[in-house]
Amino acid sequence: TISWKKHEKKNTRCIFGDREDKLSVKRRCELLGVPRSSVYYMPKQTPPEVLEQVERIKARLDYWHTKQCCLGTRGLKKKLAKEDGITVGRKLIKRYMEEMGIYAVYPKPNLSKRGKEYRKFPYLLRNKPIFMPNQVWAVDITYIKMGKKHMYLTAIIDWYSRFIVGWALSDTLDTAPVLEAVKTAISTYGVPAIINSDQGSQFTSSDYIECLATQGIRQSMDGKARWVDNVLIERWFRSLKCECIYINEFESPRMLRRGIAAYIHEYNCQRPHSAHDGDYPAEVYLAHIQPTQQVA
Repeated sequence: TISWKKHEKKNTRCIFGDREDKLSVKRRCELLGVPRSSVYYMPKQTPPEVLEQVERIKARLDYWHTKQCCLGTRGLKKKLAKEDGITVGRKLIKRYMEEMGIYAVYPKPNLSKRGKEYRKFPYLLRNKPIFMPNQVWAVDITYIKMGKKHMYLTAIIDWYSRFIVGWALSDTLDTAPVLEAVKTAISTYGVPAIINSDQGSQFTSSDYIECLATQGIRQSMDGKARWVDNVLIERWFRSLKCECIYINEFESPRMLRRGIAAYIHEYNCQRPHSAHDGDYPAEVYLAHIQPTQQVA
């Protein structure tokens, strides 16, 4: 059981039980290897107006990054000040961009720090002829504005047909939604020969690498700071945001999920694609691949 004890004129939680003990709080903290201050710490709640301002800044950063992806912290700082009346420092912009998983698109050294267990895979698509569905899929993650909050969208596109084979929506930027999208796409449309991604931590994680290896899928990665290596999914994200996200106000994950699902259905099944002389992506893809589940 857990009891509450009085300390320094405010209620604080004691994690050591409700029985009398000969050991002092200091000694018990030493034995557990935790700082004594953590026993009495009460986390502060961030004011709603601060959270709202953070989401507003992130939403505008996402907007300008989508419009002009070559802008770095200096350019974005000027854009926010001139176009939106938001005055913030470069350090804060840099931190928000890292939290959102976005970066300026241009060649530069030391783009990111690699972990000790980082594994780099070669880019397998250079000068490679792509002539059929399920030969190559491309996967990526993007930030999505949702009312006063945000979500992250993982999407997978078939390189040949431009057909969206899988997607997943999550409130965290981790590996789990990526695995969900990949496994769902495989169970519906079969196993691709290659899946290409960037060098993000989600795609270098042991769980993701093991998932692809178990299915016999060859893993391909963009060159460092070469966004063009995964350009198809980047272009699709831009279309999604400009044509769906920015012109709607999705107030909940359910509304956002429905909006994205409707856009993907329209894109796959109702929109002519210039890469195939006006044929729909679904027509091109399903002419070669028979899904194991009914396609919405």
